[in-house]
Amino acid sequence: MAKNIKSQNKDNSNKNHVNKKSKLLLSIGSSVIVILIVITIFKINTFGQNKDQNSVLANQDIVINTSEISSIAKFYPIDIEGTRLEVVAVKAPDGSIRTAFNTCQICFSSGRGYYKQNGDALVCQNCGNRFSMSRVEIESGGCNPWPIFPKDKIITDKSITIPYEFLKKSKNIFSNWKS
Repeated sequence: MAKNIKSQNKDNSNKNHVNKKSKLLLSIGSSVIVILIVITIFKINTFGQNKDQNSVLANQDIVINTSEISSIAKFYPIDIEGTRLEVVAVKAPDGSIRTAFNTCQICFSSGRGYYKQNGDALVCQNCGNRFSMSRVEIESGGCNPWPIFPKDKIITDKSITIPYEFLKKSKNIFSNWKS
């Protein structure tokens, strides 16, 4: 009988040890999943959207391949003499490709006057103004993305080039930008 009690205690001890190991593994696994979710959310919620360019260009022209542009806004970050700028390119409903600086003409000095796409609109992250994709590069002087007009870029069938000199002249609108 004493042998049976010792055997049962040993079995219970082994079961408790296995239960503790299972709980520890479950806890570690859950933690890893939570960390991966947090990292994914962080990557999604960075400036702009669709940042498939991992590196930021510096002190050069921005060349946009027109075949990559769709109705989903694409953002092109660049560093000009220590100031980070961002250009947005999007295909408007009429099929034309529009470009603008990703900063609001009214809210730019706040540092939060940049746009994120929400459906078929760009939304200012400072004031919440919604701006239709069809109006990018068309409207100027209000709460809208700062347009880059045809005279300020080189357009071919395959690309749009925004020259370094024009970017350099425009960098002051990003001096307060919070990235």
